[in-house]
Amino acid sequence: MSFTKIYLHCVFATKNREKILKSENDIRIQNYIKSIFEDSSRDCHVLAINNVQDHIHILFSLNPKYSISKLIQEVKGLSSKFINDNHLCDKKFSRWKWYWCFSYAESQIDTVKKYIKNQKEHHKQYDFEKEYKDILDKFHVNYDEKYLFD
Repeated sequence: MSFTKIYLHCVFATKNREKILKSENDIRIQNYIKSIFEDSSRDCHVLAINNVQDHIHILFSLNPKYSISKLIQEVKGLSSKFINDNHLCDKKFSRWKWYWCFSYAESQIDTVKKYIKNQKEHHKQYDFEKEYKDILDKFHVNYDEKYLFD
């Protein structure tokens, strides 16, 4: 028998980081995204989820039978369709093609949960671009700023 615990913090944004997610729809969108992760075919578990107008954070445990890229592609596609089908934005909703996803140790989970929970307060001081660069720097990801937000 095999045992795994893979904790991932994933963020994806709206196309062009447009601030189009309305706060009155946050819970509905978050619950739908959570249901995608936790569907029996994917069998992942969401530990924290929160969004602001232009991006969403999700902390989840990954089912090792699922690839990260396939899972996120499905979540982004299904949630975009849900948002559009239910007219949860004033215009056609689409996601930015990129996402970031980083792993954490179990000892870090409570800190990441608090960080995700406090997104609305956090973004009163920091915009998405600064947050994105800070996370990439924290995880020592090399990037060319010229291509960072294309």
